Amino acid sequence: MAADTLFQQITDYAYRADPYPLFAELREHRVARQEDGSYLVGTYHEIEALLHDPRVSSDRRNRTVPDETEAGDEGLPPAFIGLDDPEHHRLRSLAMRSFGPPHTPGRITAMHGEVSRIVKDLLAGLEGKKRIDIVDDFAYPLPVTVICRLLGVPVEDEPRFRQWSDAIVAGIDPNPKEDPAERQRAAVEARKTMALYLGDLAEKRRDHPSDDMLSAFAAGDDTDGRLTPLEIMTTSVLLLIAGHETTVNLITNGMLTLLRHPDQLARLRSDPTLMPRAVEELLRYEPPVQMLPQRTPLADIEVAGLTIPKGAPLILMLASGNRDPERFHDPDRFDPLREDIQHLGFGSGIHSCFGAPLARLEAQVALNALLQRLDTPHLAEDPPPYRRSPVLRGPRHLLVERG
Repeated sequence: MAADTLFQQITDYAYRADPYPLFAELREHRVARQEDGSYLVGTYHEIEALLHDPRVSSDRRNRTVPDETEAGDEGLPPAFIGLDDPEHHRLRSLAMRSFGPPHTPGRITAMHGEVSRIVKDLLAGLEGKKRIDIVDDFAYPLPVTVICRLLGVPVEDEPRFRQWSDAIVAGIDPNPKEDPAERQRAAVEARKTMALYLGDLAEKRRDHPSDDMLSAFAAGDDTDGRLTPLEIMTTSVLLLIAGHETTVNLITNGMLTLLRHPDQLARLRSDPTLMPRAVEELLRYEPPVQMLPQRTPLADIEVAGLTIPKGAPLILMLASGNRDPERFHDPDRFDPLREDIQHLGFGSGIHSCFGAPLARLEAQVALNALLQRLDTPHLAEDPPPYRRSPVLRGPRHLLVERG
């Protein structure tokens, strides 16, 4: 296969169930220029170096040919995930004060009980069912409920967020049977409506704060700066959308992998204390985010002997790096006891996943609970139907029969 058409092949839905042979071919080239002028990088050490390189931008406005789809039809400023320092650092730091150390070191740990209760309720709804869909019945509703509780959304409004999330997901996970223009319109409208709701709720919490992230965002601190109302809206929407999508795929890919490895499933069922390490291996073996397609060099950069010109689209194939035999021993083998596990599942560098601690917690609790509650589960269909997105890769449905 020609190296300059690899991205076309990788994004072809026909390869969604198993893109890994294509990643192996990409690693042979290390860096591959594509027909459209973009560059693919597929080896671990090169990807990691680029993720830490200040000459590589996350702001798509720095591309030689600007991406018009990033204009922001919702009328909101860009989220910090798509900005560079110093503005990225300012916004991320202000958001992190309400999410983790050093300002609120116990917030995620304190969510353990709430996550466990939500998981228990979801599993209770599956009692008596011989066939369940791990996606629709469990993995999809879990993260959106958790993030709503974290932000402080009233329980009675949580169904609205599921509806908005459905529309947003449809916008990034296209269905060829639907009108793409209508799908994008609905996704933009859902993001806008969600943002306005969260902005209004944050304003109400300014005068009547609770112990939630929206209250913390609204309170701010004039000494260190504070998020503006628009920045609160953008950051809150980012947390909900990004945190939801990655966690759904992490749980679903994880369950699929364990069902394909019944010996490892039995080991984890008998010793739940092994699950934290197993989740790290799942993040390497079947990462929820397969690639980062939004990087741009701010200067000519040499990678593996090839010069990537300033402004060219740069695509970092995280899932390929995670299977690089130059970095990991026997990388195509799933080993939940693997010790060398510094994966790229949550990226690396200044843009490493903001919500990684919460995603890890949800996956550990969810997978342990599924293993304990599902009697002799087995796949009803393998491979399952996958979502169409090549970036956020995971099954659209995962049908499991029990007993």
